[in-house]
Amino acid sequence: MMTTPKSTITITDVAKAAGVSKSAVSYALNGKPGVSDDTRAKVLDVARAMGWRPNSAAKSLSDAHTRSIGVVLLVADAENFGSGAYEMDCLAGLSKVLDSRDYSITLRMSAGGAKAACRIHEDWIASGKVDAHLVLNVALGDPRMALFRSHPEAKALFVAPREISGGLPTLYSSDSDGSRLLVRHLHDLGHRTIARIAGPEEYAHTLVRDRGAADECARLGMRCTTLHGPYLASAGAQLCDTLLDFGERPTAIICDTDVTAVAALRTAAARGVRVPEDLSVISWDDSPSCLSTLPELTSLHCDVKAIGRKAGEMLLRLIDGESVEAEPEDPYTLMVRSSTAPVLVP
Repeated sequence: MMTTPKSTITITDVAKAAGVSKSAVSYALNGKPGVSDDTRAKVLDVARAMGWRPNSAAKSLSDAHTRSIGVVLLVADAENFGSGAYEMDCLAGLSKVLDSRDYSITLRMSAGGAKAACRIHEDWIASGKVDAHLVLNVALGDPRMALFRSHPEAKALFVAPREISGGLPTLYSSDSDGSRLLVRHLHDLGHRTIARIAGPEEYAHTLVRDRGAADECARLGMRCTTLHGPYLASAGAQLCDTLLDFGERPTAIICDTDVTAVAALRTAAARGVRVPEDLSVISWDDSPSCLSTLPELTSLHCDVKAIGRKAGEMLLRLIDGESVEAEPEDPYTLMVRSSTAPVLVP
């Protein structure tokens, strides 16, 4: 009985030989739009010379749903993966919705930033390994936005400020409103000189929060000093130390995440700075850690699992062929606890 030898040629082999991207090879070999006629002809010629032959069964499989959503998490380094609760809670909410439709999550980590994540998404687009993509932690000028604009056939949802998403399917939050809410809370308590331990400057939501806080402080006649750093406890401690060393020490600090807020509490205590008598501290995200500190942390609450659930619903609608544009998350609510108090009058 004669058998046909199985070809070992891969998309990567053809892409390297033809000097084009893997996604261009995938489109050319599968007869899909997205490449010029010249590029398609070049890829086909190179592939045939390497021994590639059309395989209708394989093509049929590549066009089928994989029942998977691709997510690439940007991490400072693999050892600190999971140090914050936001991504895990978001994925928990996403998973709950996907389970109802027998979908799973294909998860990758990238310590190389958005450019490295872009390469992973491009591989998924070329290979058809996922039916849709969820994009988190969007940076200013993020190359992932350009990637998905150049591949309109790929279904992707961005969790990002709509100010920068430029018409891509987006789930957005009211980060500016959240910043203003926190500033007004401190103003009502008599604080006039405050500070922020903000997230990385390259993140789009950081810029939106910065602007909201600065505008509200200017409107209310308050002074605000903002320092930026990664969402790590070590950064929270270091930046809190820096703020407490200022000549005009702030009477309140707003932290962009619970991890840095808990670190700021510990740093203040180690220096003999009383919270909230000498310094009020506010967090953002309101994870369970806010209730495990002494004093308990005042925090801006968002239901992160609900964000994941809504993202899942929007992704499934995209997969079903529905039009999805920009939709809002639920609004923030302020959870007032014992880490904030009125300014003590000397």
